[in-house]
Amino acid sequence: MAMPHSVNMQVRNIHKGFGAFKALDGVSLDIVAGELVCLLGPSGCGKTTLLRCIAGLERQDSGSIVIGSRDVSELPPQARDYGILFQSYALFPNLTVEQNIGYGLNGNSRATIKARVSEMLELVGLLGSEKKYPGQLSGGQQQRVALARALAPAPSLLLLDEPMSALDARVREHLCGELRELQKRLGITTLMVTHNQDEAMLMADRIAVINHGRVEQYASPQDIYRHPATPFVAEFVGQGNWLPFERSLDGHAQVGELHLRLPTRLPGDARGRLFCRPESVVINPPVHEDNLFAAQMREVTFLGNRCRLRFELDALPGHSLLAELEPEAMPRLSGADIWVALPPRSLQVFA
Repeated sequence: MAMPHSVNMQVRNIHKGFGAFKALDGVSLDIVAGELVCLLGPSGCGKTTLLRCIAGLERQDSGSIVIGSRDVSELPPQARDYGILFQSYALFPNLTVEQNIGYGLNGNSRATIKARVSEMLELVGLLGSEKKYPGQLSGGQQQRVALARALAPAPSLLLLDEPMSALDARVREHLCGELRELQKRLGITTLMVTHNQDEAMLMADRIAVINHGRVEQYASPQDIYRHPATPFVAEFVGQGNWLPFERSLDGHAQVGELHLRLPTRLPGDARGRLFCRPESVVINPPVHEDNLFAAQMREVTFLGNRCRLRFELDALPGHSLLAELEPEAMPRLSGADIWVALPPRSLQVFA
């Protein structure tokens, strides 16, 4: 089977506007050969526009796109050497599975096309479905056919535009794992657009979080979650707690009447917001910890493998915070009165 050859890709200072609307505002990315990068962000942030510019389906106003050693910024889509999987899969309903997969192989001999289609069907686990039509397949099977069609010409780059959005949650999670495993096995450089943070966390080597046409952070899933670079990234990826603070006299944080110790002292007259993930909050610690406060438990939500607690600190009434812990830890929470620790190492400062 002809395999894709991995390539690096460089996106440099891409600008794209639609009238007065600025869809992309100086986007730059470096993608390493064989890497799977997710463009993550809310609807309208510019992630699909960026994918379409890379594919040549939109022409950027300025900036450059280099795939491998070729500057493809001005080339038509057919000259850019990529396979693409659209959100709607875009299969031809009047063509069979084998005809859909072989569509991009025209110009080869019939025997070559037939052999390649069989290889692709084996690759995506659909041998025996050659004569079926898209309407006879499930959503997950249609997605596999569309993926096989994208990979059939052995492109150097794979572009995925919200490929899981039409599937239900169980099928989506299963196919995310399959697609990631296949991408690793082929070693094909892949760029995937999604608004689903779970998909991005599950699949990506690196994530570019995009907001209002700009990349707010480009890093590994672990860094995006544990060390968000901006308040938008912190709020968009996962749950979080926010506490407005002013600098205390000793260089730590003052939140209303609460004094919170931080990992390092703050400079000057700093003020802003403290951020903390719910799972970093410690409920009823067995030993004394810094930033330990009395609190009232307001609500418990069972989420299967964890429980989410909503609580209020006694010194900050009306300000709800969240904690998450394993269900096994719940029996030791008796009554509504609890003690809550906000460990200094878990507090991130956004000044």
